[in-house]
Parts: sequence; structure tokens; C-alpha cells
Amino acid sequence: MTRPPKKTLAEAATPVEPSAGTTGADADLEAMLAQALGKTPAPDDQPAAQADIEPHNWGPQRCGFVAIVGKPNVGKSTLLNALVGQKVSITSRKAQTTRHRITGLRTLGATQFVFVDTPGFQTRHGNALNRSLNKTVLGAVADVDVIVFVVEAGHFNLADAKVLALLPANIPVILVANKLDNVHRRAELAPWLRSMHERHPFAELVPMSAKNAKDVQRFYAICEKYLPEQAWMYDAEELTDRSERFMAAEMVREKLFRLTGDELPYTSTVIIDKFEEEGQLRRIAATIVVEREGHKGMVIGDKGEKLKRIGTEARVELEKLWGGKVFLELWVKVRSGWADDEARVRSFGYE
Repeated sequence: MTRPPKKTLAEAATPVEPSAGTTGADADLEAMLAQALGKTPAPDDQPAAQADIEPHNWGPQRCGFVAIVGKPNVGKSTLLNALVGQKVSITSRKAQTTRHRITGLRTLGATQFVFVDTPGFQTRHGNALNRSLNKTVLGAVADVDVIVFVVEAGHFNLADAKVLALLPANIPVILVANKLDNVHRRAELAPWLRSMHERHPFAELVPMSAKNAKDVQRFYAICEKYLPEQAWMYDAEELTDRSERFMAAEMVREKLFRLTGDELPYTSTVIIDKFEEEGQLRRIAATIVVEREGHKGMVIGDKGEKLKRIGTEARVELEKLWGGKVFLELWVKVRSGWADDEARVRSFGYE
């Protein structure tokens, strides 16, 4: 597989090129990248060529795998959902929300992107569940065409460094400085960007916000050139390779974590006991597994109100996703120590 050559410091970032339609925010971003790389931005009377912000509609088909990696809670799943254009990976403020390799698909122009979202690499706890999650991360990056390393713009700590150290040297790495919308003094980001490129020979530096549609479009064009020329692997309309059964479990788990906050340990999980289709109706029975009796009470809530709300919000989300009615039953069971039991971790669907 032929890959684009590694770039020099001056070439690595992909600035926003000024044009007649460039916004003030784009111009600020272009100037910031120029400052970080020691370049002089084009003067207003000599505008640079407009950068492509969408994949090309012409030329041979391209298709390749893009692994999205990073420590917990840097916005990996939010980025994947934005790139796919639909929720295929659950999100919450709780670390380790994503536990499986989630494959999201997007076909634009002649290019098909196969995105692989991964769990946040866990460096603090060594139980069986976390060993499984870390194994998933390492497996995901072993055979992809490009790696997207996501950090929070302006921040880099030991947990980020540990993830970066695990990435293979023979695969190009795009640094995504995510959550740019949270950076209020962007001029201070330039020295940070320079320090990041000095830290590692990133193929690209991409400050962005996964919530900004224009940033997402620009990312496609940056990423496209790292994918090989080959036939698409999936139909153009497909958005994920995950089953509806899997998505049902993930949606319940998302609502579980969102509605219990920091009270409930991340080791709680969801098992689908029944999944039946009757025309447009889907009947689903699921069990929420917790480690302690006290956790069971947190999930059920006063007079069952918390469990009812988890079920209602998950059902509404699934009906929106599938375009049909969903009947969802939820149960809560205690399985003490399951997260440190290798056999039980595997039986619950983890690798």
C-alpha cells in the first residue's frame, strides 16, 4: 500500500485558506496555524488558493480504514457521529462509554471512509474489562490506513502521551485538536500546536470542533488522500456495520450513564435478552448488569422512575434511528465482580 510521504513541520498543518467567503473565525484559524508553523499568511490582496473542503467526485474509487483513538472523554464518539452524519456511537460524560470497536461508514464523492471508533485507552485500572478494552484499541490500530489521534485543543497530559506511544510508526497519524469551540483565547493555541508537532511527526495538524459542520467537511478532504485507491467495501447508503441488536444495547447503556451521572461505576453493562421483529415493530428485552446491590437501587430509582426514564429515552432514540415502533423492556440484575472475571467479560460480548 502506497502512503503519502511524511510531511515537514511547515507542511504538516492544513490551514484554512482565505477566500472571499472566509469567515472571521476561519481567518483567525489560518493565522494561528501560520504562526505555529513559522509561516507568513497570504496578505489580503494576494489570497491563497481556496482549499478543497469536500472529497472529490471525480477519479477512481478510494476506500480505507480510519481509526479514531485517544484517551477517554476527548470527543472521539462525537467526532465519529459527526463524520457519519448519524449516531452510531454512544456518548456521555462518563469515561469508557465506548467499549467496542464501532465501525461507521460514510461515502462521499468517489471516496468511502470506514471509521473505527475505539474505547478510550485505560491507563489506571487493570481489571479484566479494561484489559479487554485496551486490547480492542491495539487491535483497531494494527491494520488501518490512517490513525486519527484525538486530544482536547490546548491540552496534553500523561494519559494522552501513553496513547500516543502505543501508535505504530508505519501508519500516518493525523492529530485532531478537538473541542476548538472551548478555546476562548486562540492566539495561545499556536505555541501548543508547535510543541505538539515537535513531540511527534504528525502527518497533519487539524484544530477543529466536531460540532462545526464546516470543520467536519474540511476533515474529509484532509483524510481522503491517505486512503488507497480501491473499490468500496460497503454499499454507499450504509452507515454502520453493527447490528440493530448491538445498537439497542449501546443506546440503553448511553441513557443509563447519562441519567446516573458519576453515581454509577462505568463497569455497568447492558445485555440484550430478546430481539424480535414484527413488521415495523421491534420487541426488545434487555438486562442492565451492575456489580452491587446498591447500584441496582441507583438504576431503578424512586418507585422505578429512573429505570422508566432510561427505557423511555432509549426507546425514543431507537425509534428515531430505525423509523419504526419499539417495545422495550428493561430489567436490572447484580453480577458481583463481573468486570474482573475474564470468562464473564467475554460472555458479555467483549473481546
